[in-house]
Amino acid sequence: MIRLTLRSLRAEAVRMLLSALAVVLGVAFVAGTMIFVDGMRTGAYERAGTFDRHTDLGVYSAGREVLPPALVDRVRAVDGVAAAAGELTNTAGIVGADGRPVLGFTMLVAIPTEDALRSYDVVAGRLPDRAGEVVLDAPTAAEQGFSLGAAVRVGATGGAARPYTLVGTVDVAGTSRDVGGPFVGLVGPDALALTGERGYGRVMVAARPGADVAALTEKVRAVAGAEATVKSRQQILDEAVEDAVRNVDQFRMLLLIFVGVAIVVAGFVIANTFAIVLAQRTRRTALLRLIGATRGQVFRSTVLESAVLGLVASALGVLLGVALAGGLRLLLSRLDVPITGGLAVTGSTVLTGLLLGTGLTVCSALLPAWRGTRIAPVAALTDAAVQPSRGAGRGRLIVGAVVLAVGVAALAGAASAGQLLLVALGGVLTFFGIVLFGPVLVPALARVFGWPLRRALGTIGELAVSNTVRNPRRVAATATALVIGIGLVSAFMVGARSTKDGIERSVDAQIGTDFVVSGIGQDLPAALVGELASRPELGVVHEQRRTVVDDVEIRAAHPALVGRTLSGVLAGDAGRVGPGEVLVHRELARARGWQVGSPVTVKGLSFRVAAVVTDDTPGGEVTAGHVIDLSDQDFAALFPAQRGYLAEIDPAAGVSPDRARDAIAAVLGRYPTVNLMDQGAYKKMLTGTVDMLLALVTALLGLAVVIALVGVANTLSLSVVERTRENAVLRAVGLTRGRMRAVLAVEAVLMALVGAVLGIGLGTGVSASTMALLDRLGGDFHVVLPLGQLGLILGVAVLAALLGSVLPARRALSRPVVEALADQ
Repeated sequence: MIRLTLRSLRAEAVRMLLSALAVVLGVAFVAGTMIFVDGMRTGAYERAGTFDRHTDLGVYSAGREVLPPALVDRVRAVDGVAAAAGELTNTAGIVGADGRPVLGFTMLVAIPTEDALRSYDVVAGRLPDRAGEVVLDAPTAAEQGFSLGAAVRVGATGGAARPYTLVGTVDVAGTSRDVGGPFVGLVGPDALALTGERGYGRVMVAARPGADVAALTEKVRAVAGAEATVKSRQQILDEAVEDAVRNVDQFRMLLLIFVGVAIVVAGFVIANTFAIVLAQRTRRTALLRLIGATRGQVFRSTVLESAVLGLVASALGVLLGVALAGGLRLLLSRLDVPITGGLAVTGSTVLTGLLLGTGLTVCSALLPAWRGTRIAPVAALTDAAVQPSRGAGRGRLIVGAVVLAVGVAALAGAASAGQLLLVALGGVLTFFGIVLFGPVLVPALARVFGWPLRRALGTIGELAVSNTVRNPRRVAATATALVIGIGLVSAFMVGARSTKDGIERSVDAQIGTDFVVSGIGQDLPAALVGELASRPELGVVHEQRRTVVDDVEIRAAHPALVGRTLSGVLAGDAGRVGPGEVLVHRELARARGWQVGSPVTVKGLSFRVAAVVTDDTPGGEVTAGHVIDLSDQDFAALFPAQRGYLAEIDPAAGVSPDRARDAIAAVLGRYPTVNLMDQGAYKKMLTGTVDMLLALVTALLGLAVVIALVGVANTLSLSVVERTRENAVLRAVGLTRGRMRAVLAVEAVLMALVGAVLGIGLGTGVSASTMALLDRLGGDFHVVLPLGQLGLILGVAVLAALLGSVLPARRALSRPVVEALADQ
């Protein structure tokens, strides 16, 4: 039986080619993910302790407060301490050689001046030794054309950019200091002065040679006091590795979700392939049974065949996985995602790929193999025994209909119930309902979509539709594989478009000016708004600031802009907000019994209620509607240290937008930590992350869609073999070669179209349920269908199906009619 099985596998290698391709792609995704993540993990281990190679102890704040600079001097004076230095990490900005801010999130770090604590890899020059010196990461220095000795202007939240002398460049790639943007290193006092921080994040300590580190730890702990924590070198390195590896593991789990989708789709394709192949071998199987083969032998022969196929395909998949890992690395680098390490091919990855692919193929073949041995030997030799059109059982269809109905109801009711879990449950149940009820649902949709084709193409359309629906279980399994991938892709597309639309509406409602100035990863510098307000070209300059006092949100407001977020004015005049006059929101006014003219005390100062208003803006840290709007001047007087991350600006009367932009840019040239945008650019910035995530998700799910389309071509190819004599008869009675190709092309298009439509419907339903839930929870989200993108999905599915029909059509027409008529 083993020799017969291997001989049969060689003889039908072409039939199994597309099935093997599904396994190859699935295993390649698994292996590529593991190779890529293993490389990241290796890089994380190698670079995790980069900046603590010479640190013996570390002093950390036990709470949120920073460590005062005086503590560094006290620790340095401890007997046994060779060196101590404070370390600060913050954000900053660089003014480029062209006078414009360098784009990207910039990390600012205080670098030790003591040689005993310096762990940076210097590329050129040296590390800073004194105030006024700076180091940059080597790529930024090269891109900006900064040479050693050049003046580099660096700014942070504390104020305008200041010039520093570039004394060196360093390599921080793949470390915790690599955040995808520039790196700036200054001595401790300069870092404190630039950022406005009152202390350091930690104190690094180097012990003298031969010192008892355990005893030194206790001495440092005594000096640091109860508000600080002292960690040993091993603790510091262990935590650094743990943080680095945790990030890698989280990324791996994200990728494995998409891997799982691809594997499930491949399983559908493989199972469908074996079901078709074994159905075509019915008479051969019966003949083996007649000459003495037992059901167990036939079953084991099929399982062996699937194991050999899976093993060979898995080996090819592992090889392809290396290229896929390289492609994933290239994709993420194009999206400016920092990547550590290279590609690492380990024995465990190879073994996992081989076992997974082989196991998937064998498991997918078990049920078809078992069904293939149930037909009695003598009955199987008759034409009546071959039942290619056998439908699903009544029990399966009833269960499928119920599950489908429950899933749809869960999606429809998730918003009312306010449960995100119900959305996920509804999506899963709807999919399984499609799987179970597919033998009825899919052929019905194929007939609906085939109706215009029958009218337009006549006999060709009739043949194509009849061929498509003749085996409901087969076409349902083929379409279901497409539902998974396309359903997820369309869910993300609809969700992303709806989210972007919600963000854009929110910007329209909350931003009432032509220009927006926003901080890059931090609040606006303290002096910036004042400088902008002093420019005669600018009219409205409003910094969005807010704070919470006694469970009441206090917001800064501008008379010209305050009405943009209000949904109604219940009493008074909202435009009167100004010095001494405030707006009180309805819920707070009711709770406190305030009316227009009532006195209101905020932080010891008395104000008068100018108006009672309503606002649809989602609540934040306080009870909904417990809000007071103060004028900019009053807010600044009460909370001078409170900063915002965004300022709204309008040109002065009679000033063109271009002149206003030039005036703003002239001020911002000294503040590299802020961006200037108009409303369109601000919307694009806010939605850019959504676009990036959509591109990444679509690329990762694209492989699952490819595998499903391979399944369409595979089903069509194997069906052609099954219908060899039938196709020969059609050709004998006058069906031309071109019409035969058209029949197979329409058949492929119908299968792909049904799967794509069901997938888009499922994905849209899940996104619609999610948006309805978010809208109910306080957002402003509605379903927006990206018709162009969804149409592109349908177009790609149809085009791929047409291409997939080429080889089956060539095979159907390759044999002479007389020879095909004699096929058994």
